[in-house]
Amino acid sequence: MIAPHVLNRALMILLICVAILWLVIPFTMAVLWSLVDPALPWTPDNLLPPVISTYRWSYMWENSLLKPALLNSYTLAPLAALLTFAISMPTAFAIGRYDFRGKETVKLIALLPLVVPSFVTAIFFTSILYQIGLAQYRFAAILFAHIVLFLPYAIRIMSVSFEQVRIDHINAARDLGAAPWAVFRAAYWPALKPGVLAALLIVFIKSVEEFAIAYIVGQPGFVTVPTLVYSSLGQDFNRPNAAVLSLILAVPNVVLMLFLERLLKSANPAMASGKG
Repeated sequence: MIAPHVLNRALMILLICVAILWLVIPFTMAVLWSLVDPALPWTPDNLLPPVISTYRWSYMWENSLLKPALLNSYTLAPLAALLTFAISMPTAFAIGRYDFRGKETVKLIALLPLVVPSFVTAIFFTSILYQIGLAQYRFAAILFAHIVLFLPYAIRIMSVSFEQVRIDHINAARDLGAAPWAVFRAAYWPALKPGVLAALLIVFIKSVEEFAIAYIVGQPGFVTVPTLVYSSLGQDFNRPNAAVLSLILAVPNVVLMLFLERLLKSANPAMASGKG
Protein backbone atom coordinates (compact mmCIF):
# COMPACT_ATOMS: atom_id res chain seq x y z
CA MET A 1 0.00 0.00 0.00
CA ILE A 2 1.31 3.43 -0.96
CA ALA A 3 1.79 5.81 1.94
CA PRO A 4 -0.32 8.99 1.78
CA HIS A 5 2.69 11.32 1.84
CA VAL A 6 4.31 9.43 -1.05
CA LEU A 7 1.10 9.64 -3.08
CA ASN A 8 0.75 13.36 -2.32
CA ARG A 9 4.33 14.00 -3.39
CA ALA A 10 3.84 12.04 -6.61
CA LEU A 11 0.66 13.97 -7.41
CA MET A 12 2.42 17.26 -6.70
CA ILE A 13 5.28 16.34 -9.03
CA LEU A 14 2.77 15.34 -11.70
CA LEU A 15 0.94 18.66 -11.28
CA ILE A 16 4.19 20.60 -11.62
CA CYS A 17 5.11 18.66 -14.77
CA VAL A 18 1.70 19.34 -16.30
CA ALA A 19 1.98 23.05 -15.43
CA ILE A 20 5.41 23.22 -17.07
CA LEU A 21 4.21 21.48 -20.23
CA TRP A 22 0.94 23.38 -20.44
CA LEU A 23 1.91 26.87 -19.27
CA VAL A 24 5.60 27.56 -18.77
CA ILE A 25 6.94 26.12 -22.04
CA PRO A 26 4.26 27.65 -24.34
CA PHE A 27 4.56 31.08 -22.71
CA THR A 28 8.34 30.95 -22.83
CA MET A 29 8.29 29.99 -26.51
CA ALA A 30 5.79 32.76 -27.27
CA VAL A 31 8.00 35.34 -25.55
CA LEU A 32 11.10 34.13 -27.40
CA TRP A 33 9.36 34.09 -30.78
CA SER A 34 8.01 37.60 -30.19
CA LEU A 35 11.59 38.85 -29.70
CA VAL A 36 13.07 37.36 -32.87
CA ASP A 37 14.85 39.91 -35.06
CA PRO A 38 13.70 39.68 -38.71
CA ALA A 39 17.27 40.29 -39.87
CA LEU A 40 18.49 37.17 -38.04
CA PRO A 41 15.74 34.51 -38.01
CA TRP A 42 15.59 31.81 -35.38
CA THR A 43 16.71 28.62 -37.08
CA PRO A 44 16.51 25.04 -35.73
CA ASP A 45 20.28 24.90 -35.16
CA ASN A 46 20.03 27.63 -32.49
CA LEU A 47 18.66 26.88 -29.04
CA LEU A 48 17.73 30.53 -28.54
CA PRO A 49 17.12 33.42 -30.95
CA PRO A 50 20.49 34.75 -32.13
CA VAL A 51 19.41 38.35 -31.46
CA ILE A 52 16.78 39.65 -29.04
CA SER A 53 14.79 42.53 -30.50
CA THR A 54 11.53 44.35 -29.83
CA TYR A 55 11.12 45.11 -33.52
CA ARG A 56 8.13 42.79 -33.89
CA TRP A 57 6.23 44.60 -31.14
CA SER A 58 6.72 48.06 -32.64
CA TYR A 59 6.07 46.73 -36.14
CA MET A 60 2.77 45.12 -35.16
CA TRP A 61 1.69 48.28 -33.37
CA GLU A 62 2.52 50.59 -36.26
CA ASN A 63 1.93 48.45 -39.36
CA SER A 64 -0.93 46.07 -38.62
CA LEU A 65 -4.58 46.21 -37.67
CA LEU A 66 -3.70 45.77 -34.00
CA LYS A 67 -5.10 49.14 -32.90
CA PRO A 68 -8.61 48.66 -34.34
CA ALA A 69 -8.52 45.03 -33.24
CA LEU A 70 -7.81 46.03 -29.64
CA LEU A 71 -10.50 48.70 -29.81
CA ASN A 72 -13.05 46.22 -31.16
CA SER A 73 -12.13 43.42 -28.73
CA TYR A 74 -12.09 45.61 -25.64
CA THR A 75 -15.27 47.42 -26.60
CA LEU A 76 -17.15 44.22 -27.30
CA ALA A 77 -16.01 42.41 -24.16
CA PRO A 78 -17.26 44.82 -21.44
CA LEU A 79 -20.53 45.42 -23.29
CA ALA A 80 -21.05 41.68 -23.71
CA ALA A 81 -20.27 41.11 -20.02
CA LEU A 82 -22.66 43.79 -18.77
CA LEU A 83 -25.54 42.92 -21.10
CA THR A 84 -25.15 39.17 -20.59
CA PHE A 85 -25.14 39.67 -16.83
CA ALA A 86 -28.25 41.89 -16.94
CA ILE A 87 -30.18 39.47 -19.16
CA SER A 88 -29.17 36.45 -17.06
CA MET A 89 -30.39 37.85 -13.75
CA PRO A 90 -34.15 37.05 -13.97
CA THR A 91 -33.51 33.44 -15.01
CA ALA A 92 -30.73 33.00 -12.46
CA PHE A 93 -32.94 34.43 -9.70
CA ALA A 94 -35.82 32.12 -10.58
CA ILE A 95 -33.59 29.04 -10.70
CA GLY A 96 -31.71 29.94 -7.55
CA ARG A 97 -34.56 31.10 -5.31
CA TYR A 98 -37.66 29.15 -6.34
CA ASP A 99 -38.68 25.50 -6.50
CA PHE A 100 -41.04 24.79 -9.38
CA ARG A 101 -42.04 21.93 -11.62
CA GLY A 102 -39.56 21.38 -14.43
CA LYS A 103 -36.74 23.26 -12.71
CA GLU A 104 -34.09 20.74 -13.77
CA THR A 105 -35.37 20.91 -17.34
CA VAL A 106 -35.07 24.70 -17.28
CA LYS A 107 -31.49 24.36 -16.04
CA LEU A 108 -30.71 22.00 -18.88
CA ILE A 109 -32.28 24.27 -21.49
CA ALA A 110 -30.36 27.27 -20.12
CA LEU A 111 -27.08 25.40 -20.55
CA LEU A 112 -27.81 24.02 -24.04
CA PRO A 113 -25.93 26.78 -25.94
CA LEU A 114 -22.71 25.45 -24.37
CA VAL A 115 -22.92 22.24 -26.41
CA VAL A 116 -23.39 24.05 -29.73
CA PRO A 117 -20.04 24.72 -31.48
CA SER A 118 -19.30 28.41 -31.87
CA PHE A 119 -18.86 28.00 -35.64
CA VAL A 120 -22.43 26.68 -35.87
CA THR A 121 -23.67 29.69 -33.91
CA ALA A 122 -21.65 32.01 -36.15
CA ILE A 123 -23.06 30.51 -39.34
CA PHE A 124 -26.58 30.73 -37.89
CA PHE A 125 -26.22 34.42 -37.06
CA THR A 126 -24.68 35.20 -40.44
CA SER A 127 -27.64 33.57 -42.18
CA ILE A 128 -30.13 35.48 -40.02
CA LEU A 129 -28.38 38.81 -40.68
CA TYR A 130 -28.48 38.42 -44.43
CA GLN A 131 -32.12 37.34 -44.38
CA ILE A 132 -33.27 40.39 -42.44
CA GLY A 133 -30.93 42.81 -44.21
CA LEU A 134 -28.78 43.73 -41.19
CA ALA A 135 -25.49 42.31 -42.39
CA GLN A 136 -23.83 45.73 -42.30
CA TYR A 137 -24.33 46.08 -38.53
CA ARG A 138 -21.50 43.72 -37.69
CA PHE A 139 -20.61 45.10 -34.27
CA ALA A 140 -24.18 44.78 -33.01
CA ALA A 141 -24.50 41.33 -34.58
CA ILE A 142 -21.32 40.04 -32.93
CA LEU A 143 -22.36 41.56 -29.61
CA PHE A 144 -25.75 39.85 -29.82
CA ALA A 145 -24.10 36.55 -30.71
CA HIS A 146 -21.69 36.85 -27.77
CA ILE A 147 -24.60 37.44 -25.41
CA VAL A 148 -26.38 34.32 -26.64
CA LEU A 149 -23.20 32.25 -26.58
CA PHE A 150 -22.08 33.24 -23.08
CA LEU A 151 -25.46 33.59 -21.38
CA PRO A 152 -25.27 30.05 -19.91
CA TYR A 153 -22.09 30.92 -17.99
CA ALA A 154 -23.72 33.91 -16.31
CA ILE A 155 -26.94 32.01 -15.59
CA ARG A 156 -25.09 29.09 -14.04
CA ILE A 157 -22.82 31.22 -11.87
CA MET A 158 -25.55 33.56 -10.68
CA SER A 159 -28.10 30.80 -10.01
CA VAL A 160 -25.58 29.12 -7.70
CA SER A 161 -24.93 32.48 -6.02
CA PHE A 162 -28.65 33.06 -5.46
CA GLU A 163 -28.90 29.57 -3.91
CA GLN A 164 -26.31 30.66 -1.31
CA VAL A 165 -28.47 33.54 -0.04
CA ARG A 166 -29.77 32.54 3.38
CA ILE A 167 -33.49 32.92 3.95
CA ASP A 168 -32.97 33.60 7.67
CA HIS A 169 -30.86 36.65 6.79
CA ILE A 170 -33.63 37.94 4.51
CA ASN A 171 -36.29 37.38 7.16
CA ALA A 172 -34.18 38.99 9.87
CA ALA A 173 -33.62 42.11 7.76
CA ARG A 174 -37.32 42.38 6.97
CA ASP A 175 -38.32 41.82 10.61
CA LEU A 176 -36.08 44.73 11.58
CA GLY A 177 -37.97 46.94 9.15
CA ALA A 178 -35.24 47.25 6.53
CA ALA A 179 -36.16 48.80 3.20
CA PRO A 180 -35.85 46.61 0.06
CA TRP A 181 -32.45 48.11 -0.82
CA ALA A 182 -31.21 47.54 2.73
CA VAL A 183 -32.44 43.93 2.58
CA PHE A 184 -30.53 43.41 -0.64
CA ARG A 185 -27.38 44.97 0.76
CA ALA A 186 -27.47 43.04 4.03
CA ALA A 187 -28.83 39.65 2.95
CA TYR A 188 -28.19 39.25 -0.77
CA TRP A 189 -25.03 41.15 -1.63
CA PRO A 190 -22.52 39.28 0.60
CA ALA A 191 -23.46 36.01 -1.13
CA LEU A 192 -23.88 37.49 -4.61
CA LYS A 193 -20.76 39.66 -4.81
CA PRO A 194 -18.24 36.90 -5.72
CA GLY A 195 -20.66 35.46 -8.28
CA VAL A 196 -21.36 38.87 -9.84
CA LEU A 197 -17.67 39.60 -10.31
CA ALA A 198 -16.93 36.05 -11.47
CA ALA A 199 -19.74 36.14 -14.05
CA LEU A 200 -18.61 39.50 -15.40
CA LEU A 201 -14.98 38.41 -15.60
CA ILE A 202 -15.67 35.06 -17.23
CA VAL A 203 -17.94 36.54 -19.90
CA PHE A 204 -15.40 39.33 -20.48
CA ILE A 205 -12.55 36.84 -20.96
CA LYS A 206 -14.61 34.52 -23.16
CA SER A 207 -15.66 37.45 -25.33
CA VAL A 208 -12.09 38.68 -25.77
CA GLU A 209 -10.91 35.20 -26.74
CA GLU A 210 -13.83 34.30 -29.03
CA PHE A 211 -12.78 33.72 -32.63
CA ALA A 212 -15.44 31.95 -34.72
CA ILE A 213 -18.22 34.53 -34.47
CA ALA A 214 -15.88 37.50 -34.94
CA TYR A 215 -14.31 35.80 -37.96
CA ILE A 216 -17.45 34.62 -39.77
CA VAL A 217 -19.90 37.36 -38.84
CA GLY A 218 -17.30 40.15 -38.93
CA GLN A 219 -15.86 39.43 -42.36
CA PRO A 220 -14.55 41.25 -44.25
CA GLY A 221 -14.10 44.50 -42.35
CA PHE A 222 -14.42 43.71 -38.63
CA VAL A 223 -11.23 42.56 -36.95
CA THR A 224 -10.46 41.44 -33.39
CA VAL A 225 -7.26 40.22 -31.74
CA PRO A 226 -8.12 36.49 -32.19
CA THR A 227 -8.84 37.03 -35.91
CA LEU A 228 -5.48 38.79 -36.24
CA VAL A 229 -3.78 35.79 -34.62
CA TYR A 230 -5.44 33.56 -37.19
CA SER A 231 -4.34 35.83 -40.03
CA SER A 232 -0.73 35.78 -38.83
CA LEU A 233 -0.49 32.09 -38.01
CA GLY A 234 -3.27 30.42 -39.97
CA GLN A 235 -3.00 32.28 -43.26
CA ASP A 236 0.46 33.87 -43.46
CA PHE A 237 2.17 31.56 -40.93
CA ASN A 238 4.24 34.39 -39.52
CA ARG A 239 5.13 32.87 -36.18
CA PRO A 240 6.86 35.91 -34.56
CA ASN A 241 3.93 38.20 -35.37
CA ALA A 242 1.49 35.59 -34.10
CA ALA A 243 3.54 35.29 -30.89
CA VAL A 244 3.23 39.02 -30.26
CA LEU A 245 -0.53 38.90 -30.80
CA SER A 246 -0.90 35.77 -28.67
CA LEU A 247 0.85 37.43 -25.73
CA ILE A 248 -1.27 40.57 -26.11
CA LEU A 249 -4.33 38.34 -26.05
CA ALA A 250 -3.29 35.91 -23.32
CA VAL A 251 -1.43 37.91 -20.67
CA PRO A 252 -4.34 40.22 -19.65
CA ASN A 253 -6.64 37.20 -19.51
CA VAL A 254 -4.21 35.27 -17.30
CA VAL A 255 -4.06 38.25 -14.91
CA LEU A 256 -7.85 38.40 -14.85
CA MET A 257 -8.10 34.65 -14.24
CA LEU A 258 -5.72 34.93 -11.28
CA PHE A 259 -7.90 37.72 -9.93
CA LEU A 260 -10.95 35.53 -10.47
CA GLU A 261 -9.30 32.71 -8.54
CA ARG A 262 -8.88 35.03 -5.56
CA LEU A 263 -12.55 35.95 -5.82
CA LEU A 264 -13.67 32.35 -5.86
CA LYS A 265 -11.64 31.61 -2.75
CA SER A 266 -13.68 34.24 -0.94
CA ALA A 267 -17.01 32.99 -2.32
CA ASN A 268 -18.24 31.67 1.05
CA PRO A 269 -21.39 33.49 2.17
CA ALA A 270 -20.95 32.10 5.68
CA MET A 271 -17.66 34.00 5.99
CA ALA A 272 -19.31 37.18 4.73
CA SER A 273 -22.18 36.89 7.19
CA GLY A 274 -20.22 35.64 10.16
CA LYS A 275 -22.35 32.48 10.46
CA GLY A 276 -21.53 28.95 9.53
